[in-house]
Amino acid sequence: MQLPLSVPSTLPQPRASRSGWQCTSADGRFEVRLTRSPEDITAAQRLRYQVFYEEMAAEPSPEMARLGLDFDQFDRLCDHLMVFDRRRPEGEQAVGTYRLLRRQFAELHGGFYSASEYDLQIMLDYVGVGGGLLELGRSCVHRDYRTNATIQLLWRGISTYVADHGISFMFGCASFPGTNPQDHALALSYLHHNHLPPQEWRVRALPERFVSMNLMPADQVSPRAALHALPPLIKGYLRLGAYIGDGAVIDHQFGTTDVFILLPVDRIAPKYQNRFSADEGLIVTEYHA
Repeated sequence: MQLPLSVPSTLPQPRASRSGWQCTSADGRFEVRLTRSPEDITAAQRLRYQVFYEEMAAEPSPEMARLGLDFDQFDRLCDHLMVFDRRRPEGEQAVGTYRLLRRQFAELHGGFYSASEYDLQIMLDYVGVGGGLLELGRSCVHRDYRTNATIQLLWRGISTYVADHGISFMFGCASFPGTNPQDHALALSYLHHNHLPPQEWRVRALPERFVSMNLMPADQVSPRAALHALPPLIKGYLRLGAYIGDGAVIDHQFGTTDVFILLPVDRIAPKYQNRFSADEGLIVTEYHA
């Protein structure tokens, strides 16, 4: 994952906020959209269901299975970033999505999604009321579009959102497949020994859900082998400069072992800051549902 930002050393200042926008590729094929449209959200939920429940091992509720949609109470609180391929049939054009939840909306409606797995208070206190916090969730790309080009479009959108809202910290959960941490002992141990955040804002798994990631001694962990074993999304976050929270969590509904990702915007690796210009090759227009 690469995030195209020129990052200031102080807290970023929000620019004029846009409630919705869409960016269209020069050839008209791909569109990146920030949206709260009910129709668009349904398309995102349908894509998420196909990936999480039909392709992977998540367990849907009876209502989810009946509708063929992945949904929860957070969908109505979030902005939804989506990629569409306009050459696909109508109703099947959504090929990528992220769910974006800012602190001001989370705190008005009961908190962040990841608070069900991790104690976020130390991070909230450290960042303070004036610091922009953004939770990234429900990352999902259609199996035929898991390429750098699609990821690039999503992260162009995220970079625009970060600049619009003065975001200083991004965070969320990322997953290993399966619910047996021992299957990922090498990778989890590598993360524990090398990528914990500073103690003063070290987010930790909730006590009742905490699973140690310290499964192998540091001197037995091969960084090269561990990096090879990491899921691409987690590896991409590390390249950007992300930290990993203390402790993994088993998510039985989704059949995954989760880790906490914390990415201060001012930590983004310089070589990625300008890799992709947010608007390069894209025509940006306002979008209203």
